[in-house]
Amino acid sequence: MSAPHLPKVAGIDPMVPVSTHTAVPPEGAISAPGAFIQDRLAGWVSDLTTLHELTERLAGTSTLDSALHELLSAGAALVGAGRGFLVLEPADGGGPCRTIGLSLSHAELGHIETVPRRATPYGLFLDGHPDTGAPLASPDILGDTGLDPRAREVAARTGYAASYALPLSTGTAGRLGVAVWLYDEPAEPLERQRHLVGVYGRYAAEHLARLLELERARADAAVIAEELFPSRLPRIPGVRLAARHRAAPGGGGDWYDALPLPDSALGLAVGSVGGCGPTALAAMGRLRAGLRAYAVMEGEDPVAVLSDLELLLRLTEPSRAATALYAYCEPDRRTIVFAGAGHTPPLVIGDRRTEFVETTLSAPLGMLSCWEAPSVEFTPRAGETVLLYTDGLLRRTGGSMDRAFARLHAAAAGVPKAMRQDPGAVADHILNTVLPGGQGLGDGTEDVVVLAARFD
Repeated sequence: MSAPHLPKVAGIDPMVPVSTHTAVPPEGAISAPGAFIQDRLAGWVSDLTTLHELTERLAGTSTLDSALHELLSAGAALVGAGRGFLVLEPADGGGPCRTIGLSLSHAELGHIETVPRRATPYGLFLDGHPDTGAPLASPDILGDTGLDPRAREVAARTGYAASYALPLSTGTAGRLGVAVWLYDEPAEPLERQRHLVGVYGRYAAEHLARLLELERARADAAVIAEELFPSRLPRIPGVRLAARHRAAPGGGGDWYDALPLPDSALGLAVGSVGGCGPTALAAMGRLRAGLRAYAVMEGEDPVAVLSDLELLLRLTEPSRAATALYAYCEPDRRTIVFAGAGHTPPLVIGDRRTEFVETTLSAPLGMLSCWEAPSVEFTPRAGETVLLYTDGLLRRTGGSMDRAFARLHAAAAGVPKAMRQDPGAVADHILNTVLPGGQGLGDGTEDVVVLAARFD
């Protein structure tokens, strides 16, 4: 099986062993000492340039997956291999664990994973066996009679004849995983290639350790954020609810709430706190808790609810701004009273109309010494869905706000009639249409919240 030819990386052809940079003079010729020194210096400069370029490229990766793929492909170029795989398996067991391949299909990776770990040097390293942390070359797998028969069988089936394994670990994080590069014919990297990939691997392991900690922190923030959202939506006669949340990798500050109020009324709210990370999550939790209290006390007056919320924000987060939209709903009368503070307008979706609900212009909370704006009353028709959302839905489109609004309106108008009976299906259709793949092209720090209410 012939491996695809990889592009040259920093002047290194991955299919040609790295030169020792020592020229061998013709027989009978006298080599000048100066030429030999210049050749060695040129080799060192080339090596430093290569490592600088590769480590710069690795440092530019901001996600764990992109760093793993970069490490695997750069290492293949350094050792002159065409294929390989990388197993990420941190010693502390905190995850995440994954296996990625380079020029290997899922089936080929599956075959490789069937080899017993005890039969491979990298497997012993991953299992924590002592004295297995050094790089190891297997220059002739098919010819090694002492190798496990299953390992030779998989090598023959997958089409590789040699391998080079580089354990990945740091002094503080311990074992992270192992990278294994595969050769189509019996071979092993030269001493200079081993040195280069070893230096690169040590830097890469430190970079991976930092990204692992960052990914774990993001996962913890996502768990906390989900705990701040309602565990379930209330059931009120005359209205059906559905909510969707797409969290930003860094933990954004978008939130929603739906709470039952006296006299079979319903309070709906969406909001967005400026910033991201733990501080934004904390501010989001305070605002949501405050709004619930104010809604219970004076929920039928949305302006009063947001005025109290603005005062809470100024007292607890004096340097932070936030947007919010609160709606007091009476499903039996099919009426909604909106009040918004710098927030995007609601969208009503029905068989006869799809349009944005006009709300009064107002500043975000925390921007003025005293916030106040008039409320707007709206009457949805039977069978219509009112969509509340945060501006992350618009910003993740990657275009201007005007185009984003037009895209959202087109997505809402295009909801199939069969889906309009279910507010969850409406929300999913809009999300999948506005943000193909669920992420979008814009700022990855933006949360997305969608709250849909269908009135019977």
